[in-house]
Amino acid sequence: MNKTEARFASHLDALMTSGDLLCWRFEAIKLMLAKNTTITVDFATLPASGLLTMIDVKGSKAIYTDDARAKMKIAADIFPFVFQVAYPKEKGVGWVIETIHV
Repeated sequence: MNKTEARFASHLDALMTSGDLLCWRFEAIKLMLAKNTTITVDFATLPASGLLTMIDVKGSKAIYTDDARAKMKIAADIFPFVFQVAYPKEKGVGWVIETIHV
């Protein structure tokens, strides 16, 4: 887990403390998108809503590559989960979280 992911893990811990999040795991689920094509999203989370949410954390929006974006869109199309990408806000306080729509 890199520093940005560790910061996001702290954010998830705060959500667990508040009761908004039931649990989270880091790189716990590998999803098969096609033959020889997989994605391991950074965080598998279970919010209080009960809908599994897969969150990929990036250091900034600028480094969210086309390949990563394409894999997330494919995963969102195939699997019945919510897929999101998160990156720190420009001022470094808080997170921008974008839901991937198909």
